[in-house]
Amino acid sequence: MKIETVCVIGMGTMGSQIGIVCATGGYRTIMVDQNEQLIEKGLGGIKQFLGYLEKKGKITADKGKTALDKIETTTDKKKAFSEADFIIEAVFEDMALKKQLFTEMDQVCKEGAILASNTSTLSISEMAAVTSRPQNCIGTHFLIPAALTPLVELVRALQTSDDTHERTIEFVKSCGKDTVTSSDSPAFIINRLYVPLGNEAFYLLQEGVATAEEIDKACQLGLGLPLGPLAACDASGLDIALACTESLHRQLGDKYRPCPLLVKMVKAGRLGRKTGRGVYDYTKKK
Repeated sequence: MKIETVCVIGMGTMGSQIGIVCATGGYRTIMVDQNEQLIEKGLGGIKQFLGYLEKKGKITADKGKTALDKIETTTDKKKAFSEADFIIEAVFEDMALKKQLFTEMDQVCKEGAILASNTSTLSISEMAAVTSRPQNCIGTHFLIPAALTPLVELVRALQTSDDTHERTIEFVKSCGKDTVTSSDSPAFIINRLYVPLGNEAFYLLQEGVATAEEIDKACQLGLGLPLGPLAACDASGLDIALACTESLHRQLGDKYRPCPLLVKMVKAGRLGRKTGRGVYDYTKKK
């Protein structure tokens, strides 16, 4: 089954970035969210990011316009699912919500459609189990910012077929990305390494070992990271960072207990760039 139409569920930071990847890869991309307000906000972010890519010379103005023309938006999940050859859910890191979406996808999607999750830490095998086609389910873990990061981490569920895996590799590479493949274990490869790094950065900040700027600079210049872990948490959302850390804590024990400072900042509504303030204050940089 040839992949021509992709559906991305969720137009938040991650979903919007995945939509850009699929659209610039030349695919008809249907983006789904709960209401028109969220769609409008997501589309605004997509346009802004495409403009940024053009300004930096990473894509031409023509390619940016072509990508935008490939993107369609809707609140009608069933119609979008039924038309797609490849569906990627990019909603909040909540297993119950993801299983509900996989059930809904399974009820209306094409026989050969691939059902993918962008989860950072949760079990693909568990999501696949609620469908009648678990062999067609796989994890496609895009990294922030997905449009610029050259890698997508693929996760094979216990049930994922070789055909689904191979078709997914082909699809991701056609979008200009490389892949690594992980078995279905908590947080897979990248976040098993990176989530504890981010959590430890919050402990360093909480203990007064160094300022946020110094911690991030140390990781960028000393470890070669493109973005420091505190700034990266601000970019993805501190609520997302906390959810990932809590997921690892539940699955793997106290070694991964969330830093109290991270918990406190989320409770205070300081979620990062999307709220104007997280570890850093973005209201002063506008």
